[in-house]
Amino acid sequence: MLLSRLATLSLIASLCLSSSAFAIGGWDPDEDSKTTRSHHASRSVARAIAKLRTRDPGLKRFFQKAYGYAIFPTVGKAGIGLGGAYGEGEVYRKGRYIGDATLTQLTLGFQLGGQSYIEIIFFKNKHYLDEFTKGNFELGAQASAVALKAGVSADVDYSNGVAVFTLPKQGLMYEAVIAGQKFSFEPK
Repeated sequence: MLLSRLATLSLIASLCLSSSAFAIGGWDPDEDSKTTRSHHASRSVARAIAKLRTRDPGLKRFFQKAYGYAIFPTVGKAGIGLGGAYGEGEVYRKGRYIGDATLTQLTLGFQLGGQSYIEIIFFKNKHYLDEFTKGNFELGAQASAVALKAGVSADVDYSNGVAVFTLPKQGLMYEAVIAGQKFSFEPK
């Protein structure tokens, strides 16, 4: 009985992850503009930054003082026991676009639901951005993200050289861990 319930839960989780992957990995109307854009942000990144700044104007200090940042305009996350997350983003050094990044995460444990959110990682200095751009960066078990709301960034500082903020877009998930996220980087 327990084995059949676990098999059913695994099947449901697989279906959720498959359907979210199709939704995330589907046709992107901005794709053509990504291949031809110059050093400015794609439309989805520009909209994500505008939403972040509107939600908490205090992020301005991070945009001004951080050595660099990686922004993921849409991270999709789903899970029922077994979960996963995926997002594509852009990386900036001192405000200039330097390449693209991919976020992946596999989680196991109590979790239920699905959501999409914006995630931004600010790098305190050159060392931490260089670690990220080497291509195999991972947020460790101690990593935590700050869910953005007005004024919250005023009390946030860097932890291990990074400051991570998230802003839910849609959905609801009982579990919001960023530990274990892995990133790849592709220079422009």
